[in-house]
Amino acid sequence: MARVLVMDDEEDLRRVLVRALEGAGHEAYEAGNGADGLHEIKTRAVDLVVTDVVMPEMDGLEFMRELGRLRPGMRVIAISGGGVWDKNSLLTVAGMLGAVKTLSKPFELDEFLKLVSEVLAAS
Repeated sequence: MARVLVMDDEEDLRRVLVRALEGAGHEAYEAGNGADGLHEIKTRAVDLVVTDVVMPEMDGLEFMRELGRLRPGMRVIAISGGGVWDKNSLLTVAGMLGAVKTLSKPFELDEFLKLVSEVLAAS
């Protein structure tokens, strides 16, 4: 069992991912943006972060920069649908900022859970 923080401004998707993680035996927390995610990181023990890249207030890339200072080596899976930007470019930048895996939206839940399992097993 791992403790996973899921960050996405799309509330419905965030809740689906949290429920899927809990169904797979993990403890899951949620945040709607990077600022709330940083608060969670500062107050909870977290093993893995799943973050959307494009979010209001503080996006996933800004979050990852701050996370690198607060918790170097924290495992991150970056997800993105791109919005007005090219999602592949955003995910490439996320990888450069330390995301160990990336996933393009839309994706299937089994694909997401498999990726989470791979990242956790590699630690």
